[in-house]
Amino acid sequence: MNILDQLAAHAVERVKAAKQITPAETVKRLALGQPKGTFSFENALRTDDIAFICECKKASPSKGLIAPDFPYLEIAKAYESAGADAISVLTEPKWFLGSEIYLKEIAETVTTPCLRKDFTVDEYMIYEAKLLGASAVLLICAILSEAQIKEYLSVCETLGLSALVEAHDADEVQMAIKSGARIIGVNNRNLKDFSVDTENSKHLREMIPRDVLFVSESGITGPEDVQTLREIGVDAVLVGETLMRAENKTEMLHRLRGLQEI
Repeated sequence: MNILDQLAAHAVERVKAAKQITPAETVKRLALGQPKGTFSFENALRTDDIAFICECKKASPSKGLIAPDFPYLEIAKAYESAGADAISVLTEPKWFLGSEIYLKEIAETVTTPCLRKDFTVDEYMIYEAKLLGASAVLLICAILSEAQIKEYLSVCETLGLSALVEAHDADEVQMAIKSGARIIGVNNRNLKDFSVDTENSKHLREMIPRDVLFVSESGITGPEDVQTLREIGVDAVLVGETLMRAENKTEMLHRLRGLQEI
């Protein structure tokens, strides 16, 4: 199995274990008992300029440990004060060293909408995301069928959550469009072999209707990358490692935006 298959398989096992502790019916009932969300993640990406989804990530399968010291609340607050439009929080525990606790505490601390960045393989994880305070979830075409994506989008709609539907190639973009996705992310990192090519966003941009929000993910290292994506009509970028490795995250976000350093 490639790493993406391993991540998905491990997510299936995680859900099985979680259901032993809190049954699916209970999680669903509790989530539906919460006030319906306002699709704040989606709304936050509708800006005059390119929007920034800033990621809280301790590690990754390709880079290993990125942030040995991981003051996630300080990082999230720095992102918010620097003007991040949204915050992505890894909750995958094995390869990314993420945690549901990180998401819950960050969502309680900041008002910026948060994305649960994980490998959604069961609607259970969407109800969990709602209870953890997320405003959005990630749905990856490469590990889901079109029918599953439609089903999960319906669950998101009921809860008032946004869904970032991630594609890697033309076939997956078509799947996302046919599923009714309102936000499509193109991952410039191939999660099967971890190669990165920001041209991927450029190649797939024209396939995506202009009324669908288009997010470019991964491989964004400097303001030149952002400007290139801005020019092809990208609505938002998701930036992880570049920000996580920056000593001054506020300054780095300003640099990426093309603003003067503070």
